Amino acid sequence: MAQQKVDPFRLEIVKDSLIAIGEEMFYTLGRTSMSPIIYEVLDYACGLTDAKGQLLTQGHGVAGFIGNLSFMVRDTIRKFAAGNKLAPGDIIIINDPYSGGGSHLSDVGLVMPIFYEGEIVAFSANKAHWTEVGGKDPGSFTNDATEIFQEGLQFPCIKLFDGGAINRALVEMIEANVRFPELSLGDMWAQVAALRTGERRFQELCEKHGKEVVIASIEHLLDHGEQLARKELASLPKGVYEAVDYIDNDGMGNGPFRIQVKVTITDDQFICDFRGSHPQVPGPINCSYTTLVSDVRTVFLAITNPSQDINDGVFRPLEIIADPGTIFSAERPAPVSVYWESGSAGGDLVWKALAPVLPHRLTAGHFLSVCAVTLSGKHHVTQEPFLIVEPSVGGWGAGEGLDGVRGQFCIGDGETYNMPVEIAETRYGVMVDEYSLRCDGAGAGEYIGGSGVIRSYRAMNDNQAVTVTFGRNQFLPWGVNGGESGSPNEFTVEKANGEIDGPFGIYARYPLNRGDVVKLMTGTGGGYGHPYKRPAQKVAEDAKNGYITISQAADKYGVLLDPLSYAVLGETDARRQFGAVAQ
Repeated sequence: MAQQKVDPFRLEIVKDSLIAIGEEMFYTLGRTSMSPIIYEVLDYACGLTDAKGQLLTQGHGVAGFIGNLSFMVRDTIRKFAAGNKLAPGDIIIINDPYSGGGSHLSDVGLVMPIFYEGEIVAFSANKAHWTEVGGKDPGSFTNDATEIFQEGLQFPCIKLFDGGAINRALVEMIEANVRFPELSLGDMWAQVAALRTGERRFQELCEKHGKEVVIASIEHLLDHGEQLARKELASLPKGVYEAVDYIDNDGMGNGPFRIQVKVTITDDQFICDFRGSHPQVPGPINCSYTTLVSDVRTVFLAITNPSQDINDGVFRPLEIIADPGTIFSAERPAPVSVYWESGSAGGDLVWKALAPVLPHRLTAGHFLSVCAVTLSGKHHVTQEPFLIVEPSVGGWGAGEGLDGVRGQFCIGDGETYNMPVEIAETRYGVMVDEYSLRCDGAGAGEYIGGSGVIRSYRAMNDNQAVTVTFGRNQFLPWGVNGGESGSPNEFTVEKANGEIDGPFGIYARYPLNRGDVVKLMTGTGGGYGHPYKRPAQKVAEDAKNGYITISQAADKYGVLLDPLSYAVLGETDARRQFGAVAQ
C-alpha cells in the first residue's frame, strides 16, 4: 500500500494537511481548557500518529513532550489492539510515568483510535498538565515525595470512553480525589474535544483523497523526515564527545549526583550513551526513560534541523542508551514529581558535550531548570482557595557571535509563557511587587550570558505556602571557550518583620503570612569567549544598561569607565597584557 504511486503534489498536500490537523488540535485544547497552566502557560501537546504509533505531527508548547505521544499510543496498542479491544469512540487515559510517554502524574495523556472503513488508520493523542491530580500537596507535583503514591492519581492505560460512552465511575473517582475538580475535569473535556477534532479532520482527509493516498503520504512524511535528519547528520563532525555534570540534590537533602554522557556521531548514527550515571534516588528528581528521550530529542533537533516539523522519521538516526533503574530511567515506585531536573540535565549533557565543536548551533549553558513554583492559600477578598502553578523564565547562554537571550524559558519548557501579572493579582491572593531582569554580572565573556529575572510575590493573606523547585542552584550554567559560568537559580523570603530567610534552591511548603514576600531569582546564562575580548565600547554599553556594574567592568572585563558618563577611560594592565599575548 505504501508503494502506491501518488503524484508528488498530492503527497505534499496531504503531508501539510496532517501538520495542520496537529495545529488545529493544539488550538482547540488551549481555547477550551479551564486551567491557566494550559491556556496561559501552554503546558500541553497534541498530535497524530499512524496505526503503528509512529508520530506524524505534533502541535506543542512544551519541548519536553517531544515524542511522548508516540510512546503513549504504543502502550495503548500493546494493551488493547490484540483481540480487537479498541472500537470507534474509545478514549484511553494514561499518565504512567514509567512507560506510556510518562513524565509525572500531573501530565495526563488521552489517546483515541481513528477508524476509517472499519479499521484503525491513525491515532489522535494529547498530553496536558492538569492543575490537580490529587496527592499529598496542592498542585500534586511536590519536591519531597518519597514514592509515586504520594504524587497523585495514576491512570494505567484504561478506558475513559468505551465505544463513545464515558466511564462515569472513573470521572467520579477523579472528582473525589482532586482539590480543584472543575479545573481538572474541564481540562479533561478540552482534551476530549481536541482528540475528536483530530479524528474528524483525519477522516475528512481520507474521504477527500482516499485511504491509500493518505497512508502513502504518511510513509512519505516519515521518510522525508529521516532524509532531512540524515542529510544534516552527514555534515556533523564525526567522533566521540563526552560530558560530566552534577544534579544538585533530590529535595530530601541527598546529593549531588554525578551524571555523564558519551555522544558518538557516525555517518548514519547519533548515539547518546548515559550508562554510568547515578542510580535512581529517594527524592522526586528522577525521570523515566521516555522523559530522557524527549529531552535528548529536543537537543538533537537543535543540532540537526531546528526548523523541521516533528515526526518519528526525524529521529530514526538517534539512539539513546541508559541503564535501567537510574536517575535517567527510574523504575516503580520511585518518585518523579520534579522529573524535569534530571530529564533536562540529560539533554543539557549532550548540549555540553557538543557545544565546543558546534558553536554555530549550540550556545553556552543556560539556567536549565523549569524553576517551578506552586503557591497555595485563600484569596484575601473572596476567601476561596487558590493555587498558582507555573514555571519561571531565566537567562540563556551566549554563543558564537551573539549575547545570551534574557528572560526566556528553559529548553524543556519550549514555547510556553508566564502567568500574566494581571491574572495573578486578580485570581490569586498575591501582589506582584517586582518582575525585572536580574542583572548580576555573571556569565562574563566576549559574548555575555543572558540575564535571569526577579519575580516577587507578596502574600495578601495568612496561611499561604509556596513550594519552589529551583535546580542549577549549586552547579552553575557553564561557559564555553573561556566564557565564565552563569549564576544560580535561588529564592529568598523577605518577611513582614524585616527578616530575610534564604537563599534556597529547593524547598517544600514554605509558610507565608500576610506581608511576606517570596523573591524568586533565576540564573544568568554562561558566557562565550574570554571577557577581555569583549570590545570596550560594548562593555560601556552593558554598564550603562545596568547589566554589569562599573566595578565589574574593571574586574571582569578590564575596562575602566567613568562612573557618571560611562565613557571608556582606559584598560587595566591585565587586559593589556592579555591583548599583547593574543597578538
